[in-house]
Amino acid sequence: MLTDELKHAIQAAYSRFLEHKELKARYGQRLMIAEVARGLGSIETNDDNERCGDPAVVVVEAGTGTGKTVAYSLAAIPVARAAEKRLVIATATVALQEQIVDKDLPDIIKNSGLKFSYALAKGRGRYLCLSRLDHWLDSHGQERRQADMLAEQGYHIDVSDEHKQLFGDMLDRLSRGRWNGDRDSWPEAIEDSTWRIITTDHTQCLGRRCSNYDSCSFYKAREGLEKVDVIVTNHDLVLADLALGGGMVLPHPKDSFYIFDEGHHLPDKAINHFAHSTRLHATSEWLGQTEKTLTRLHAQNQLQGEMGTLMEQVPALAKTLREQQGFVFATCRELAEFAPVGNSEYEQPRHRFAGGVVPDALREQGLELKKGYMQLADTLARINDHLKKAMEDEPGSPVDSSLAEEWFPLFGSLYTRADANLALWSSFTAEDAAEAAPSARWLALTDAGADIEVNSSPILAAETLRRHLWYAAHGVLLTSATLTALGRFDRFSMRAGLPASAQLAVVPSPFNHAEAGTLHVPDLGVDIRDVDAHSRAIVRALPGLLEHNLGALVLFSSRRQMNDVFEGLERDWRKRVLIQGRLSRQETLQKHKNRIDDGEASVLFGLASFAEGVDLPGDYCQHVVIAKIPFAVPDDPVEAALADWIEARGGNPFMEIAVPDASLRLIQACGRLLRNEQDRGQVTILDRRLVTQRYGKALLNALPPFRRVID
Repeated sequence: MLTDELKHAIQAAYSRFLEHKELKARYGQRLMIAEVARGLGSIETNDDNERCGDPAVVVVEAGTGTGKTVAYSLAAIPVARAAEKRLVIATATVALQEQIVDKDLPDIIKNSGLKFSYALAKGRGRYLCLSRLDHWLDSHGQERRQADMLAEQGYHIDVSDEHKQLFGDMLDRLSRGRWNGDRDSWPEAIEDSTWRIITTDHTQCLGRRCSNYDSCSFYKAREGLEKVDVIVTNHDLVLADLALGGGMVLPHPKDSFYIFDEGHHLPDKAINHFAHSTRLHATSEWLGQTEKTLTRLHAQNQLQGEMGTLMEQVPALAKTLREQQGFVFATCRELAEFAPVGNSEYEQPRHRFAGGVVPDALREQGLELKKGYMQLADTLARINDHLKKAMEDEPGSPVDSSLAEEWFPLFGSLYTRADANLALWSSFTAEDAAEAAPSARWLALTDAGADIEVNSSPILAAETLRRHLWYAAHGVLLTSATLTALGRFDRFSMRAGLPASAQLAVVPSPFNHAEAGTLHVPDLGVDIRDVDAHSRAIVRALPGLLEHNLGALVLFSSRRQMNDVFEGLERDWRKRVLIQGRLSRQETLQKHKNRIDDGEASVLFGLASFAEGVDLPGDYCQHVVIAKIPFAVPDDPVEAALADWIEARGGNPFMEIAVPDASLRLIQACGRLLRNEQDRGQVTILDRRLVTQRYGKALLNALPPFRRVID
């Protein structure tokens, strides 16, 4: 329970922090500290120090400038230590993760008097695999044979001389202790295609059996996690750990407090984590290659006993599955009407099954594939078990340890792909519970129409988060500047499945919006539904709107309109515009800042990703222009399935999904203007629906309380 002693410790830490930093207390920050302390510090426990009773979930919306990290850290760290639990802080972006580890937590230790240890946790894929690196620097031996077998499975990798030079530099720095094997700490950016060559996943990792285990960057980092009070990580790693039951990489949920910063991303992250897909033609080719590879390996080695029997079964299973895949491909071609989509960001023609209901013929074929992949995955898992025993030199093993080590990465990769197909067909053919939200199920044409992708995804994260997080964890805090929509938590609660016991709070931003900024809704004299006329009106209005601004951000809902407006501007005016997509995001923002620093006017043109997470304080952004209300393009199959489900239950998808989602995006976009208490500027929204439509007025009233100018 939240004892007087614990309250005093939190209050004293905050007072010391303010005093040492020569800061004044912020009302919103004090309020957030109190909400977190009360919500996480009042959990009832049993004799085994496990939570009993309702889930302990605290949700705090705290505006920009509140100082969220300081608030939740000062409250949650003493609470977690008093409860003898670990604290896991998860962010959605690498930038915030690095800020917490490199700046915020060291600052808190230095100035608050709190004593705690912390570490950064990353997935295996962020670390170098030393065995892979050794292989690519040695063209002979066991690793070479492993690569040849993987190449036969479609994992062929072309390693250039430039790659080998880079890999040699990596080995040199590792050996001299000048690098720790962490991708993010390498001094230059590494392309994804290059990094994939020298990293691995859990199915191909030999673990303690690997000759490089004692030097392994991943296991060294993981070992350090067991000794610290606070672990900083990302949403995806937490979800991956929870999906495995918890405690695989991170501490067990029952022994953990979780803090999800940027918590508004969590429901979508959870949906993506439990979505599945497969490509029919590509998988058929993989099955054909598997049949050939395993037939050859069995013929060359003539293994006896169960291992030999299992090796013999794989080609037969792969052949049968390949034939079934062909039938499914033909059925999909016959059933689907692949309508082109209007969103230029996503050009795959798709066919969505209404209500997530798959036609009987396709579902029956899918069930056969599910059965076949279950057999294949089980067979490969049993082969892997034999290989593990052989590597441990168990007596009577049909494979010697060196051959087992050579084969293990291959069979690990085979198992991963078989299991992924099993997960897809299990989800695609499942019958949804009557009262539960159905899954979205759809087909998409890929590879210029040569292949068909089969997809299945939850449409809400609610049940997933209830089962894996809210009821599993000791306590959870979610915080963000944007958790409410239209002034309510209803949208987030539905998508996240918050328990009824959740403690919800909004703490005020320290910004005086009415003094610091103006919200302007001009009348462009055009119908917003006429996209071309609206774009021409923006072209006419923009130079006058931004005439006196050094730095500005103009946000569009579609790439087409962004490009049309850019091309419509006079040539001299276009020179000050930096348009998203021409350079990398980082290069675009840096070039913009350099221009402002040199006293030049600079205007950023961006899409949705520039409306969130872009930090442009002071002169870097004096004016935010929003072209139109950011309603989502209604062609996303998951969102479309959610809308159908709400409508089938008598709801109004537009008012329950589209308007709240647009409200959230508008608030995020407006949040680009004021980044600190000294900032001043203007937000202009070029969409009259804010004042002419009933829903528009609701959107307008949910925005920060800037001084309003309505033409």
